[in-house]
Amino acid sequence: MQLRDTLGLDEKRAIIQSARDRLHFSSGEDLVVEGDRPMRCVLVTSGFACRYRLLPSGERQIMAIHLPGDFVDLHSFLLKEMDHSVGALTECTAVGFPHESLLQVTERFPHLTRMLWLMTLIDAAGHREWLIGLGLLSAPQRTARLFCEIYKRLEIVGLARDHEFRFPVTQVAMGDALGISAVHVNRVVQELRQQDLITWERGTVRILDWSRLVATGQFSDRYLHLVREPR
Repeated sequence: MQLRDTLGLDEKRAIIQSARDRLHFSSGEDLVVEGDRPMRCVLVTSGFACRYRLLPSGERQIMAIHLPGDFVDLHSFLLKEMDHSVGALTECTAVGFPHESLLQVTERFPHLTRMLWLMTLIDAAGHREWLIGLGLLSAPQRTARLFCEIYKRLEIVGLARDHEFRFPVTQVAMGDALGISAVHVNRVVQELRQQDLITWERGTVRILDWSRLVATGQFSDRYLHLVREPR
């Protein structure tokens, strides 16, 4: 939240005191499951998670990748029943915020209410961007755009620098996010590597030419709303 607006001391204290459970999830484990009626919202503190839907056929579509600092299910605070699942792509740690505590926070601090609302609006902006990618861009363009997004989001929370970041997810997960097969992911990554745009080895991505990668993916970070201003 503090990346996008200044929080007062009382607001920071209220958020910290609202945190209850310290949670740990293994890779492949669900943080929350479609159909659940959670009594808490979960904030990722380390690792990578994903928002996804599983079809009756067993096919999975990943709709967002969550990083440290992301609330993965703020929607459950008001929607009550989950209409999708959130799973761990890697080992994850997280903090649980009981809905009862968040209710008290939102009733006492209107500014924090707006900031939590902002988090869901930015989630929605990300979904719109992914929809554009799946509908209009080629597989190499979508892949380039995803690498750009993950880098920018990790950079703002201090987990990426000098165009290099840890991204230890499987090609199967990448395929489920990009709407292509794992085999196709491998071919696309090789293509980006041959163009001297990226390397991806042992879970580390290195962007070799940021400007060209941005151009390839037609990427703009406007939808991330990174400007810090009064909300």
